[in-house]
Amino acid sequence: MKKRAFAFYLAITAAFSMTACVGSAPAPETDPQTEPSASATTNAAENKTEPSKEKTRTSKATSAEQAENEVYFNSQALDSHRLNTPQNIPTAETTTVPAPTTHTTKAADPYTEIPALIQSIFDYADTLYKAGYTDSASAYLERFRVIKPLWAQWESKADSMLNEFGKTRAEKAKAYEPMVFQIQNMNRANANYDLVSETADSLIALAPGDSLTQWAKAQKALAYSNTLAKAKKEYATVKALADNQAQFAEAEKQATTLQMRYRDFEDTLHIQALIDHIRELAQANDAEAAKYWESHDPAQALAKADTLLQKEKFAEAKTLLNKLKASKLRKEANELYLKLADSYCTKQRKSTSQMFASAQKQKDAAKKKKLLQDAIAPLDKCLTEYPDNPQKQKVIENKQFLENELRK
Repeated sequence: MKKRAFAFYLAITAAFSMTACVGSAPAPETDPQTEPSASATTNAAENKTEPSKEKTRTSKATSAEQAENEVYFNSQALDSHRLNTPQNIPTAETTTVPAPTTHTTKAADPYTEIPALIQSIFDYADTLYKAGYTDSASAYLERFRVIKPLWAQWESKADSMLNEFGKTRAEKAKAYEPMVFQIQNMNRANANYDLVSETADSLIALAPGDSLTQWAKAQKALAYSNTLAKAKKEYATVKALADNQAQFAEAEKQATTLQMRYRDFEDTLHIQALIDHIRELAQANDAEAAKYWESHDPAQALAKADTLLQKEKFAEAKTLLNKLKASKLRKEANELYLKLADSYCTKQRKSTSQMFASAQKQKDAAKKKKLLQDAIAPLDKCLTEYPDNPQKQKVIENKQFLENELRK
């Protein structure tokens, strides 16, 4: 027994002597293994087996730095507490440990996920340390430090895969190059959307790869935008034929052609609504007046209507302008018609204002009421003769004011 006790004493002394001599233990292996405990060393001494030799490196640090390094690097100080698998590392009950990343079919962005994962490792080790599990925290970080060889393997694998992917992409780009040039040239020539769309859809159906697929979709969007801009210009031209020149038959014909050419744009342009609008104008048009302007000068008639307006011959000017709406000067006739309505209603409001002033001076209640009623009449004439005159809102407000005065 005394011999065994003496052997145990020698083994312990030897172990601590090795610790004192080593400035810093070597970096841990890829999978740190549990070192023999003190009791295991005693058994080894009893069985007269040679103790395992460990590689050491010489440190030139001071004694204070050496002691500090041993806490972090020296695995012998953790021989009795080494935990060789993450599953065996205890968690701190008082803190929250980051949950592991869940992998899905869509891979995460490595530029955000990997840094976040590394930070979670540091946070987890810090959590263990703050909870008092300093040995476990050190063991956990040692496992992290030996991942560098794996990273080199991953880089090599990535390079290999990139080469393979790049070759495939180059082959596909070469195979689909004719269709790519065809689509580009069609858009440069401002071809209609339906032609570009058909070719782009054919390319997409061949599954050329995600980049070319997205490019083809972008080309379709460009063609749609170009064709829509062109269609809007044609739409405005057709509408002007009806609204400004009273060429209803020609406008309807062109609108129908427009509808056939731009079937993909009906929801945006509402060409059928334009056709309906042209037909309504044609039905309201004076066919006899339209025939009249085939042999008479509408420009001369427009000048005459302007003269009648200046002389405040509103009824004659209105009749002539309504007739001119069936001529090629329909736009100009409409503009002068609005000016006529504005002038007429201005005059009526002036009459109302004069009557209201007289009513305010009248002390006799019955006479005052009669003047207020008379003051409303010119406003009614304005609204009746020109329902859509530019001053409509003001005229309505004036009438409401006078009606309130009558109720007092």
